[in-house]
Amino acid sequence: MSNYFLRTLREDPSDAEVTSHRLLVRAGYIRRQAPGIFAWLPLGLRVKGKIEQIIRDEMETAGAHEVHFPALLPREPYEATGRWEEYGDGIFRLKDRKGGDYLLAPTHEEVFTLLVKDLYSSYKDLPLSIYQIQDKYRDEARPRAGLLRGREFTMKDAYSFDYTDEGLDASYMAQRDAYERIFARLGLEYVIVQADAGAMGGSRSEEFLHPTPVGEDTFVRSAGGYAANVEAFTTLAPPTRTYEKLTPAEVLHTPDTPTIQTLVDLANEKHPRPDGRAWTAADTLKNVVLALKHLDGRREVIVVGLPGDREVDLKRAEVAFAPAEVEQATPEDFLANPGLVKGYIGPWSALGPVLGEDASTGIRYLVDPRVVDGSGWITGANEEGHHVFGLVAGRDFSSDGTVEVADVHDGDPAPDGSGPVELARGMEIGHVFQLGRKYAEALGLKVLDENGKLVTVTMGSYGIGVTRMLAIIAELNNDDKGLIWPESVAPFDVHVVAAGREPVVFEVAEALAASLDGAGFDVLFDDRPKVSPGVKFGDAELIGVPKIVIVGRSAAEGVVEVWDRRTGERAQVPVAEVAGQLDR
Repeated sequence: MSNYFLRTLREDPSDAEVTSHRLLVRAGYIRRQAPGIFAWLPLGLRVKGKIEQIIRDEMETAGAHEVHFPALLPREPYEATGRWEEYGDGIFRLKDRKGGDYLLAPTHEEVFTLLVKDLYSSYKDLPLSIYQIQDKYRDEARPRAGLLRGREFTMKDAYSFDYTDEGLDASYMAQRDAYERIFARLGLEYVIVQADAGAMGGSRSEEFLHPTPVGEDTFVRSAGGYAANVEAFTTLAPPTRTYEKLTPAEVLHTPDTPTIQTLVDLANEKHPRPDGRAWTAADTLKNVVLALKHLDGRREVIVVGLPGDREVDLKRAEVAFAPAEVEQATPEDFLANPGLVKGYIGPWSALGPVLGEDASTGIRYLVDPRVVDGSGWITGANEEGHHVFGLVAGRDFSSDGTVEVADVHDGDPAPDGSGPVELARGMEIGHVFQLGRKYAEALGLKVLDENGKLVTVTMGSYGIGVTRMLAIIAELNNDDKGLIWPESVAPFDVHVVAAGREPVVFEVAEALAASLDGAGFDVLFDDRPKVSPGVKFGDAELIGVPKIVIVGRSAAEGVVEVWDRRTGERAQVPVAEVAGQLDR
């Protein structure tokens, strides 16, 4: 350590939001260069390399071959698949000196596809799985939490190529199984959840999430085994009802009720239910105005009707309306659409008979799956200070379709019938997709089958966030003194500390370090001559090597202390027996 490129810090970095960010900077693993961009120092590279080696081991077991693509790529392949526009502001674009368009790759499906197209032409060449471990770049609007959400990050991305759907299923499961082995070796708890494929496209999509309160993803799971990201959760719609005997809808004066709660309060006070049950927010139909920014620059205002006890989940809305961007409507949107009476918006497709006039606005009206034919609602009358009571879907109004944008609640029924779900937070550590033929069709990847007929190749895509996993492992393995790495990814196997000023201490420590190195251990040796034992102990605890050997007062007697940071156990051990103790 006297000449190792390492400096620890006593104070936390001012921008650190989570434990992993704080400790990785303080312990000398990474250094910030810009928001969401970090330099990797020797300790950090050693841990990162250990994780990558575990991934390489399991990729080889799964039959995948490693390649390496550049991060700087031309526009044309991404334009052919439509993703140059679909990514919007989420990627880094640049021009070369000749005006050519390039990007810093956020993912590499296109160039993997073109590589195989260039080299393979027969079904006999398939199945094929290839992968890389490479840096990716995404222009995160709000990079945060250190390595957990950065603008530059390292990923393993693998791609499978088959000419039959059955072959894709087998390749998909081989990668999925490899992921389970990788996370088990890293000691990471995970949940496999159904997920939305997003801009990646494709059919089957599953995320590996690590449950953690600092996770940016919300997922749901049931006791019966269902698990899904909230973006992929599908609402179990109630059955339709008959409405022939229901009373007609009635427009009532409801002054000063621009919110759901004020409406419910007034309804219970002035217009109680005939059956004696109190009105609740779930009896109301909330109509939310959203604005969609389409890729062609067009701005579209839409209205979504959902039960009043629900809010719009913007992440679910982004999935539902992708690739358009979604935002709340602005005052300018309301000015441009005077038919939308803020605070009193209701359906309008067949409201004419209720209001005595045609209330159509020409705006698309979509509803939550719970708004089924025969369901009755209190909702806005598109008139200041008025609501409609007993408005029945299918009888009094219709919609332009259903959409999944409402937030998910604890206790909602799982769509597979496995019981109520509970919500939890998680961090994505891996994602597997069955891409199908989307990219192969766009880029012309075909092979000759057994009958000499050209068929389009079907693909899978499989990603693991290497740097994100490193941060999660750091989040899980620490105490109030510092990091405590699992042995599988620790930067060194053992940290030898010369704790004293007497020459014999340094002589014994140096000989022990050399002996352990010769026995095959990776050794970090704190040989700093003018640093106090207290500072050395503090650095050892902060750096987080799981096994520490302290050479101190008993060195002259040939005895040292072996300290297991993971269990807290300390033992006095003869120097000659240290290697055996460390192997336990």
